[in-house]
Amino acid sequence: MKILPAIDIRNGQAVRLYKGNFDQETVVNPDVLGQARIFADAGMQFIHVVDLDGALEGRATNRDLIAALKVATGMGVEVGGGIRTLGQIKDYLMVGIDRVIIGSMAVKNPDFVREALEQFGADKIVVGIDAKDGFVATEGWLETSTVDFISLAKEMEKMGVQLFVYTDVDRDGTLTGPNFAHYDRLVAELTTAKVIASGGIAELADLTRLQEIGVAGAIVGKAYYNGNISLEELKKVEG
Repeated sequence: MKILPAIDIRNGQAVRLYKGNFDQETVVNPDVLGQARIFADAGMQFIHVVDLDGALEGRATNRDLIAALKVATGMGVEVGGGIRTLGQIKDYLMVGIDRVIIGSMAVKNPDFVREALEQFGADKIVVGIDAKDGFVATEGWLETSTVDFISLAKEMEKMGVQLFVYTDVDRDGTLTGPNFAHYDRLVAELTTAKVIASGGIAELADLTRLQEIGVAGAIVGKAYYNGNISLEELKKVEG
């Protein structure tokens, strides 16, 4: 199972939110590039970056900083937040970003995902599914749709999506443990696509259980920043 440390960017700083609430923000490192280098120096292979400003504004607000992060570390980088056009995806890929995460647009305009897959390939496109009470949340988690997470995942898989990031919004940043039942269902329902777990991870035992469920990767944010799990421990899990 791959471990992806998380950097969420807002106002040029690395922050953590509580349940996606922008009013409950904690700055974990004012130096985004410095934080990325800490992960790189620890030997982590891939990093999960969210442009929180972009998620709110619907554009690649922190594009230059994220591009600099890639250059500074050489790590694999996946980016989400505010992806609304094929041009944004192309630009991110041109500056070296490895994977781009499509979130809100997967619900609002499924054809956008189809076009992205055709133009850039399934290895470059990730669909991020964020859910509240099982229903997909959009627009930086400020809105909730009537689409349930399983239905969306199956529709996207038929379209050719090979990788999902699934987050239970009510667990994100809470250190209360992932929604294991949802990951069980998702892994069981999908036939070829893989799942990266995100949200709620609090301790090493959570990662062990996710590994047993069969997820392909796990995003670790607050558990690392709070000191619950060290980078050395994360490296051991990844092997």
